Amino acid sequence: MLPYFFDSSAGSAGDELVLDEDNSRHIVQVLRMKPGEKLRLTDGKGALLTAAILDDHKKKCRVRIDSIEHTPPREKNVTIAISPLKNASRLEWFLEKATEIGVTGIVPLLSDRTERQHTRPDRWQNILVSALLQSQQTWLPDLPEPVSFPSLIASASAQQRLIAHCLEAPRPTQSLAELVRTQPATSTLILIGPEGDFSQKEVELALAEGFIPVTLGTNRLRTETAGVVAATLLCIG
Repeated sequence: MLPYFFDSSAGSAGDELVLDEDNSRHIVQVLRMKPGEKLRLTDGKGALLTAAILDDHKKKCRVRIDSIEHTPPREKNVTIAISPLKNASRLEWFLEKATEIGVTGIVPLLSDRTERQHTRPDRWQNILVSALLQSQQTWLPDLPEPVSFPSLIASASAQQRLIAHCLEAPRPTQSLAELVRTQPATSTLILIGPEGDFSQKEVELALAEGFIPVTLGTNRLRTETAGVVAATLLCIG
């Protein structure tokens, strides 16, 4: 199996690319690859390039694109809007797993009970790229800037819009697993709340805008676990 790398540059068969320093160093110093050897690149937008090394420079490795395959977008467009967590490593774990599972988008959702913290978009993006390469996919999930709960509710356009919460009233009666089986959709947005759950006001706002309340099971889950369960059911289930 050819080694697999990410490069956002687009090109055509026959073009030459100079890879960035991180990729170059890994190819030349870690893998000890030489001119003539081949590798694969993806731009995260569906393209899978097979390329041959021309110059094994450790900081500016130069390759020639031999061929390009285009992977169609996923049949299921799944976006998980999830609250950032006080423990940053837990959200980073979710970003990694959701990417491996195959979600289309991840939206950092700022709700009433979200712990305010500094966002780390560059680090988050690097985690997505690493998980993309680990799972050898060609479509990188969208990761927009954090958005407030009211703004997301007002702009949501997915065919199926869901909110998972644990409030007693109005208590969700339909399980996500059942909904996936009985009401399949081509595009789904699901909201996953912070530690402490969504507020009553937020749930009522979502329901007023047509969001369907769902449960992820009888167990009370951590935010990041709930996100992974939702991603698995919607992408694979």
